[in-house]
Amino acid sequence: MTYKTQYNKWMNYPNLDNDVKNELLSMDENQIKESFYMDIEFGTGGIRGLMGPGTNRMNVYTIMRSTLGFGQYILSLNGTRKIAISYDNRHNSYVFAKRAAGVLAKLGIKVYITKNLRPTPYLSFMTRHFGCDGGIMITASHNPKEYNGYKVYDKEGCQLVPDLANIVIDNISNIHDFFEIAFDESSSLIEWIDESFDQIYLDKVRTIELENIANKPLKLVYSPLHGAGGTLIPNLLSGMGYQVFPLESQMTVDPDFSNTKSSNPEEPIAYEKSLEYAKDINADLILVTDPDADRLGVMVKHKGKYQFLTGNQTASLTVHYVLSRRKAQNILPDNGYVFLTNVTTPLIKKIALGFGAQVVETLTGFKFIGEQAKKIESTGVYLFGCEESYGSLISDFVRDKDAVQAVYMLAEMATYYNQFGKTLIDALNDVYAEYGFFVEETLNLNLKGIEGKEKIEAIMSHFRRYRLSIKNKELVQIDDCLQSTRWTKVETTSLDLPKSNVIKFYYRDGSWVVFRPSGTEPKLKIYISVKGESKEDSLSIIDNYKIIINGLVSQI
Repeated sequence: MTYKTQYNKWMNYPNLDNDVKNELLSMDENQIKESFYMDIEFGTGGIRGLMGPGTNRMNVYTIMRSTLGFGQYILSLNGTRKIAISYDNRHNSYVFAKRAAGVLAKLGIKVYITKNLRPTPYLSFMTRHFGCDGGIMITASHNPKEYNGYKVYDKEGCQLVPDLANIVIDNISNIHDFFEIAFDESSSLIEWIDESFDQIYLDKVRTIELENIANKPLKLVYSPLHGAGGTLIPNLLSGMGYQVFPLESQMTVDPDFSNTKSSNPEEPIAYEKSLEYAKDINADLILVTDPDADRLGVMVKHKGKYQFLTGNQTASLTVHYVLSRRKAQNILPDNGYVFLTNVTTPLIKKIALGFGAQVVETLTGFKFIGEQAKKIESTGVYLFGCEESYGSLISDFVRDKDAVQAVYMLAEMATYYNQFGKTLIDALNDVYAEYGFFVEETLNLNLKGIEGKEKIEAIMSHFRRYRLSIKNKELVQIDDCLQSTRWTKVETTSLDLPKSNVIKFYYRDGSWVVFRPSGTEPKLKIYISVKGESKEDSLSIIDNYKIIINGLVSQI
């Protein structure tokens, strides 16, 4: 079916909402094509896209179609026939969540849905706590305000891995009528979960504490960037005796993100107001969570200046703290596991092995870490999991990234090191001195629309064919996850990772580069990791990589 045929089908639907119809009428030809040339796709984080009318947009019709496909999958399991639902602060999040609940209830599925917005890890915990067959989280994570998204979970509170997601995708593809999907939002099968459930989740969060430190002198500035973290995190910290100073202008639930220039804690502009506030009150730490509170960004006051920690640095600090404190208390198990993705700093692996832990590497996407955590349940002990993009999980009573846990542990870590006159920057430098000077950076190529998608495909095809040659760096291995092959100078073997459009180039000196189209945003992500003799040496090496890669990509 052509995009124009789809557009006309929507236009001619007799019961179409007038606002939707008017928006369709206002579209130019390019907007029509972008909105209808394809059905919105599942990526590494489920469905995520721009809001608006059309098959390639987030709206109640695509939500209903996706939910019907997911509901059919849930019914096929012959399980408890229960699903948990929550949502963040974005435009239409509540509307989408309620409509999804209505579709599921019409199928005879029991639904537990939060009365108000709550974090993504909260939804993962709800799914497990109520013995559900699955869960739905309405969120676009850190994307701009024009986006929304739809993440689906299995009974373990883990996002669906590809084999299971493909079943849902097949179900969805067989639903051709967006407009005649039945729903009942007033069904008795829908149970609204109020704030009394918060205590059950937060009691579990508090169990991750490793050091009960009575004196908590540090000042902590916290911002939820107008999102779901504000519902839980300030009370959690203050209840445990921390001096937390919420940034009030960003504590309001606001889908327009009016008081921040970015909803992404990876971007420095997201910290501008938090930094101003921190300077005013002479705070020691700035903690910022993304709108659905599964990722944490950090700034540390060190020698009078505030410094960023990258996701890799925060994860490295956390895994070292968790393992070292467990070892000091004789509670570090012999069969402990640390999990990371194939674009996360190698420093995590080196630290984990240094403490005798087993290390499991997965593809990008926390669902793969959740999947592996389930596999070792009966034979090992989960210790820590992380990915480079500011996401980690300390205790796997949740099976997704959890910034509520991360904030709680960062506060404890900073307080612990402060007893010895150290900041988190001092602690990080100690880790580098012991394990090596690893530096990572991610290049983000924003490539929107149909032309952007074609450009990403061209870049990926180019490097599959011609490889990535770096002057004075010997290429020793290539992992192509799409072809499921591992090339070395000796042989080519099969690669034991799920199929995904990812290529990783390894070099003799231990550096690597990964090319990966984002599964949640219209961008190509290029990850670079190097190790030098010093921090300055590492920074010089990575600058050289960036110059070469940017030059090659610009010619494609």
